[in-house]
Amino acid sequence: MTDLPKPPGAFVRFTERFPELAEAWEKASAAGRSGPADEATARLLKLAIAIGAQREGAVRSAARKALAAGVPREAVEQVVALAASTLGFPSAVAAFTWIEQAAEQLRARD
Repeated sequence: MTDLPKPPGAFVRFTERFPELAEAWEKASAAGRSGPADEATARLLKLAIAIGAQREGAVRSAARKALAAGVPREAVEQVVALAASTLGFPSAVAAFTWIEQAAEQLRARD
């Protein structure tokens, strides 16, 4: 696994408050990682799912993790372009802005 960016403070506080949920979450995440998809593909799939569900926090997280894993920004942005015809232009633009902001935050941390 790649060196992932540090999780947001709210995530850390939540997992400290509810360690059993954090453990269950990690087990579910590990189970999802077992399979034939390489890391870059898995990161893009997670991003696509988050965009489709219009979950802003999940989109930001998936984008940060994909970029930190070395997925090219162009590939991350292509996921938004692919989603546009299904979700509509406003939803795609919203996801695009979330990804832009996540990328900027990741750059600022480096």
